[in-house]
Amino acid sequence: MNLALFDLDHTLLPIDSDFEWGQFLCRVGAVDTAAFERRNKDFFGQYEAGTLDAVEYLEFALGTLATIDPARLAALHQQFMAEVIEPNILPVARALLQKHLDAGDLVAIVTATNHFVTAPIAKAFGVEHLIAAMPEVVDGRITGRLGGTPTQGEGKIVHTKAWLEQMGKTLDHFDAVYFYSDSHNDLPLLSIVTHPVATNPNAALTTHATAQGWPLLHLFND
Repeated sequence: MNLALFDLDHTLLPIDSDFEWGQFLCRVGAVDTAAFERRNKDFFGQYEAGTLDAVEYLEFALGTLATIDPARLAALHQQFMAEVIEPNILPVARALLQKHLDAGDLVAIVTATNHFVTAPIAKAFGVEHLIAAMPEVVDGRITGRLGGTPTQGEGKIVHTKAWLEQMGKTLDHFDAVYFYSDSHNDLPLLSIVTHPVATNPNAALTTHATAQGWPLLHLFND
C-alpha cells in the first residue's frame, strides 16, 4: 500500500478556501466587512510570504466563527459550498485523487486551514481522512480558540505522524509516500516523503523543486 497526501488550497482547489470563506462572510454581511477584509488580506499576504503566525491567524478565523450562531453557521457553510467551492472542484483534481484511490492507496488531505471550513470540502472530494487545524468546541459551539497545535509547516509532519500512529502505522510502513503541494510553506513534509510533487507550485517552490529534481505538476493551466 502507498500513502498519498494532498494539500488543499491551490493544490486540489484553484482557490484558497480559507481566504474565500472570509470573503464570503463579508459578502453575506456576517462580519464587519472593512475590518475583517483588512485583517484577512494581511494574513493572506503573510502566508504567501511564509511569515504567518499560524496560531494568531487561526484564532482570528476561529474567533469569527465563534460570533455566529451554530445553526446559521451551518447554513452559511452550505451556501459557501454551493456558491464557491463546488464550482472549483474540477475534474482534473478529482481524477488525480481517484487515481490513488483506485490503486488502493491510503489518501488524506493535510491542510493548514481549519477543520470547520475544510471537512465538507474533503467530503465533496470523496476523501475520508482529513488532517486540519481543529477548533475548540464546547457544548456544540466553537469557542474561538485552537484545539491543539496548527497543521502548518512542521506541524503537518507532527499531525500526519500522529494520525498514522492511531492506525498503528508510520511513514516507513508504505512502499511510497506521495505529497502534493503548491507551497514552499510545505517544504518540511515535502522533504521527508519518497515522492514529493510540486503541484501548481508558487515561485519559491518551483525554484526549490527544480533544484531538487522533483516533478512539477500543473493541474489548472487551462
